[in-house]
Amino acid sequence: MTFRQFAFNNVLRNKRIYAAYFLSSLFSVFVFFVYAIFAFHPALKAVHPGVTVGLHFAEGIIYVFSFIFVLVSMSAFLHSRKKEFGLMVMLGMTNQQLRKMVFLENVLIGFAATVSGVGIGLVFAKLILMTAESVLELKESLPFYMPWEAIFLTFGAFLLLFVVISFFTVWILKGNKLIDLIKGSAVPKNEPKASVLLSILAALLLAVGYGIALTVKGDQVIYAMIPVTIIVIIGTYFLFTQLSVFIINRLKKQKMLFWKKTNLVLFSDLANRMKDNARTFFFVAIVSTVAFTAIGTLVGFRFMFTNSLLEERQFTIEYNSKYGNEQEAEHIQIIEDELEGLAYEKLPLHIRNVSIPSMAEDYAPLTGIISESEYNALAKAGRKDDVQVSLDGNEAVYLYYHNEMLDPKEVEETRIVNFSGKEINQTAAFGSTLVRSYDSYFIVDDAYYDNITDFELETFYAFQVGDWKATADLGESLLEKLGVSETNGFSEYFSYSNLGYDWYVTNQSFGAVLFIGMFIGVVFFVAAGSFLYFRLYADLEEEQKKFSMISKIGLTDKELSRILTIQLGLLFFIPIVIAVIHGAVALTALKNMFNYSMLHSSALVLGSFSLIQIVYFFFIRHNYIKKIKSYLAN
Repeated sequence: MTFRQFAFNNVLRNKRIYAAYFLSSLFSVFVFFVYAIFAFHPALKAVHPGVTVGLHFAEGIIYVFSFIFVLVSMSAFLHSRKKEFGLMVMLGMTNQQLRKMVFLENVLIGFAATVSGVGIGLVFAKLILMTAESVLELKESLPFYMPWEAIFLTFGAFLLLFVVISFFTVWILKGNKLIDLIKGSAVPKNEPKASVLLSILAALLLAVGYGIALTVKGDQVIYAMIPVTIIVIIGTYFLFTQLSVFIINRLKKQKMLFWKKTNLVLFSDLANRMKDNARTFFFVAIVSTVAFTAIGTLVGFRFMFTNSLLEERQFTIEYNSKYGNEQEAEHIQIIEDELEGLAYEKLPLHIRNVSIPSMAEDYAPLTGIISESEYNALAKAGRKDDVQVSLDGNEAVYLYYHNEMLDPKEVEETRIVNFSGKEINQTAAFGSTLVRSYDSYFIVDDAYYDNITDFELETFYAFQVGDWKATADLGESLLEKLGVSETNGFSEYFSYSNLGYDWYVTNQSFGAVLFIGMFIGVVFFVAAGSFLYFRLYADLEEEQKKFSMISKIGLTDKELSRILTIQLGLLFFIPIVIAVIHGAVALTALKNMFNYSMLHSSALVLGSFSLIQIVYFFFIRHNYIKKIKSYLAN
């Protein structure tokens, strides 16, 4: 048997330990390759050049994270195999041969993961492309193509990554002595101690960080973001390394709890395991927080922008013709021609702009007058229950455009306004987005309106269509026919907007961002779960021996399952619960920044990830208990 065959067989013999490492590496390669397929897709380049740049950026993030992930994983594997390496050295293997064997093993696993990741990506490429068409809401299809550029990029990048990681593992092994390798993880462990001062500091840092994040508002969130993040990260580190051990040691001193049933076995080495795995738990908590916050933010922004669009826009198509627009009749005819075959309602609102000298200091630009009947008809057709008005004689209602920049308290509810020698008695004022010309108006009695002279006429046309989402294509066509820009729909004499098309563009833009961010978040989350898997299985041999000795003094299968379930649950969910809390606080801070509730998106994201983690836990628990019991049965 050659040395290369020996290294290959060694990988097969340790397939239980290497399985999670191989699958996680394969997943990283797969996601990187999927991004590359989209980034190099000719159709996506033509339709969304900005998305391809984002995809390449996401690839860079995944690549850097994969490097850290693989390096830390390899360190855990080498630690679990120390005794095996020590026996090989005792049997005559030189240190150089040992390092060469580990190097070949890692390159072999890396090559297999790269080939498998690219292969699975090719198999599911068409399905993934079809899914992207739906998520991005593309009009053009994304046909399958042979992604040679993506294949070469993925192979080159990850083979280089695994070779570099292999050199790092050789360097890690270089300083180990034979006696350390032989002892492996069997060195007796002292009772872990926790600093009371650092434990209190952990609680204080987290409390201060949460307090600041939950109380700052508006732009203050931006200034508080970096210091709060640093405070919470430091607090989280001390939480796992000090506070958790302190709490466990305090619980062990409670005799009523410690000596109850199997709690003696449960708590006996829980502090040791928390201390040993503190860095892993810290890393898992931070990585999971990043995944929760990033995806929750993206989903929240999508909800925020699409809901804001619906709150502001009440009509499917809006056309505002300003004074001097000679194309008004022609444009309205074009819109009606495009709407032919659809059930729609046309609602014109004629605005008579007049001069109000007395308003020069307060509201000089707001000189529009609209009639009671046209306003009521428009309000009735809107998708909201807008206020209906009933006026008599010279009574008027002040209608101002409602936005976040205007404080309603600054608007006068009642006043007397004089124009053209006539007085208007303003009896009320209210804000609305019904007329989206971003100005404010006086609603007056029809008879009063008809007697107004010396004005500049502006006309607002609203077209209401039942299925407004179906007008996206029509809206894009009208942009071209009306000769306005796709970015704003404005010209010197008129403005035009279509709710269906704007909704489509907004969803498509955020769909692209979500598509990029979702995969990054999933990679982080899978990596976090994998780290927990690695740590649990790295200690499996030691746990098997411990429970083998305990079972000889009468530990039943039911008690064994209960102890392992509680212990695994604590080790598995503590970092995830901390990450959920961190993520919820971060999303609450974003809510305070934008003055928009992200409860729906937060619950959706955190709930989904929590559910996945619970399913993952039961899968790990089943296999872990099965391996412990299988060892005890032999």
